[in-house]
Amino acid sequence: MAEKSYTYETAGVSIAAGNALVKAIGPLVKATARPGADAEIGGFGGFFDPKAAGYKDPLLVAANDGVGTKVKLAIDHDRHDRIGEDLVAMCVNDLIVQGAEPLFFLDYFATGKLENGVAERVVAGIAEGCKIAGCALIGGETAEMPGMYAAGDYDLAGFCVGAVERGEQLTGDKVAAGDVLLGLASSGVHSNGYSLVRRLAADKGWKLDRPALFDSDRLLIDHLIEPTRIYVKSLLPLIRGGKIHALAHITGGGLLENVPRVLPEGLHARIDADAWVQPRLMAFLQAQGNIEPEEMARTFNCGIGMVLSVAADDVAGLIAELEAAGETVHVIGAIEPGARGCTVQGSAEAWSARAAWEAVHLA
Repeated sequence: MAEKSYTYETAGVSIAAGNALVKAIGPLVKATARPGADAEIGGFGGFFDPKAAGYKDPLLVAANDGVGTKVKLAIDHDRHDRIGEDLVAMCVNDLIVQGAEPLFFLDYFATGKLENGVAERVVAGIAEGCKIAGCALIGGETAEMPGMYAAGDYDLAGFCVGAVERGEQLTGDKVAAGDVLLGLASSGVHSNGYSLVRRLAADKGWKLDRPALFDSDRLLIDHLIEPTRIYVKSLLPLIRGGKIHALAHITGGGLLENVPRVLPEGLHARIDADAWVQPRLMAFLQAQGNIEPEEMARTFNCGIGMVLSVAADDVAGLIAELEAAGETVHVIGAIEPGARGCTVQGSAEAWSARAAWEAVHLA
């Protein structure tokens, strides 16, 4: 009897499936083309021409991120279509806070066995995120690794490069005492804190496929899976207008730990939690987990996805421009002299039914 002839597919990797995926996603990728990139895939690398994008003396800024355990919710509840938007958002929002325009994006999709229907849906979401952010999807990697992932599981990583003209980058050096802090509303939990969300779901026996207790018109899973808001197009014109002193993307570490990252020594951010109403989803999470306000301010965005530091004289005009761009804006605090850090304080009605509270983080 002839000895068995092994193939890559015998080991669980299908080259044909990978090729079929590349062919299927080609039009999705092509739809993200922009000046500087044709968004063609299939080569060993992707080109980008900063001069064609209008830059004269650009600094390049790079960021990479993932989606964390929010991916597990997408897998378990067949919500693959928009998880790619989260992947893009987490990278491009980190670029815009440097003053950089996102130019091109690359993704990494890893799984045990390639299921093209799922992979196509994920990549479609990545392409949509790129279109929202105005960057080109110029390449990526699909890794099929049998034995590394449980059946149906996958993970994502994203890589984005942006540019800002030399001298126009946001470094925090313009922040001054007396600056006003504006908060742009988040779209939900965004992509941080999901290990706690999933722990609560398991411990409390949530029925994610049923209407939320706080919203009978929408399933709880749809609230939890809502993609991270992409702030690029609303912020980029204001950055180029020179009116924004600093930006803080509210990701892991919440308000308490992210705002100090953009402050120079000798300045302190004071945030008033009574300045906006905590979204119903956040209030639900806090109540379900009996979460202390300080823990909320360190774990979740609490309804604020991006914080701007701006001069007091520019507040009214900037709010008008941001609202015209579709953002919901709150005046949430101010910059004052003090140790570099952030204080979030609120009354008994702000994020808590217990008593007035104050949470402080020093950088």
